[in-house]
Amino acid sequence: MPFTEFEKLGPLRPLVGTWEGEGGVDLSFHHEEGETGTTAYRERVTFSPFGPVDNGSQCLYGLDYRMAAWRDDEEDPFHTEVGYWLWDAAAGQVMRAFMVPRGTVLLAGGAATADATEFTMAAELGSTTYGIVENEYLAANASTVAYTVTVSVDGDTLAYDEDSVLRMKEFEDLFHHTDRNVLRRVAD
Repeated sequence: MPFTEFEKLGPLRPLVGTWEGEGGVDLSFHHEEGETGTTAYRERVTFSPFGPVDNGSQCLYGLDYRMAAWRDDEEDPFHTEVGYWLWDAAAGQVMRAFMVPRGTVLLAGGAATADATEFTMAAELGSTTYGIVENEYLAANASTVAYTVTVSVDGDTLAYDEDSVLRMKEFEDLFHHTDRNVLRRVAD
């Protein structure tokens, strides 16, 4: 991507590259034990720039996004994501579109400025703009009804705090599945 185009990534520009983090904490329901618990994880994320993408008068710039997370010294990741992070400068909107292989697709979005170093994106089940789609099994057993992530970037440090609100048959109330980590840039 030419330098002038690279600048058009707005708040996504600092994310370009490869990131790794060893201190992830996942709070989730552990089906094997029948209870909630935390899982430590390490992860690797790559962001590759692209754009422009023109939709009529809308012009987006973005990042191709790949993520994998591992428990302890496991060889195979327990969680992966593929998707895009998008910037709509005219609307002042940052977006994250991704799929996880358990059958959930999500488009989250929120307001941001081009020079923002912290922003929040959210999605809700049933929304026709920033929404969540899931397979039949998940809809019946562990439906994601809301999602929020706050991202902050400071130089070569990327931190996030994520909350996936689930309606699960194991709980009378909604359950907050949370993930957080601090990653360091390991390559541009």
